[in-house]
Amino acid sequence: MRTELWRKLLPWLAGILLAGLPGHAGAAAAAPRTIVFFGDSLTAGYGLDDPGTEAYPALIQRKAEASAPGWRVVNAGLSGETSAGGLRRIDWMLRQPVHVFVLALGANDGLRGLSPDVTKANLQQILDRVRAKNPRATLVVAGMEMPPSYGSEFTAAFRKIFPELAAKNGATLVPFLLDGVGGVAALNLPDRIHPNPAGHRKVAENIWTVVGPLLRQKPD
Repeated sequence: MRTELWRKLLPWLAGILLAGLPGHAGAAAAAPRTIVFFGDSLTAGYGLDDPGTEAYPALIQRKAEASAPGWRVVNAGLSGETSAGGLRRIDWMLRQPVHVFVLALGANDGLRGLSPDVTKANLQQILDRVRAKNPRATLVVAGMEMPPSYGSEFTAAFRKIFPELAAKNGATLVPFLLDGVGGVAALNLPDRIHPNPAGHRKVAENIWTVVGPLLRQKPD
């Protein structure tokens, strides 16, 4: 009797075990892939009434749901963050799997007049750590620029940081995160630095032009 009972139970038990294996037809739906926006107040949505719905990462989430389903957007923006601060917290962020990593730091370094060489070195270390933890992750570097009032030599050196990082790391470049937004009063808060909701919509368009195709084509 006991032998016959086990003979009936074994197929059922085997089905349960196999259902938990990756790729099995009975497995639960695949976990969403993750895109992390690692930045400062421009990413965090400083000054917005509801950053969770109005900041550009939230808008990217909606765009992904419409045309590239299966992605989870993580807004890892922190107001006031510098490249050095980002380097200190990147390991904590990498406790989760990352499939696409968007580096959007450096603006606060520039506004404080920090050496572009130091900023570049910090950002490179961040990318190194992302690559070490997630070797197959797609890297995206968001470019930033400083106002002309910082002087032509400084602004030129700062601007070069981002395309050079992208080239060195095989990353995709967003030429200028605030393209069409920076300096446009109607798209910024009264401080003339941080985008308002309309400005974030424009930033999301800038990002989506580059990131959208990556999300639609990335297989894992």
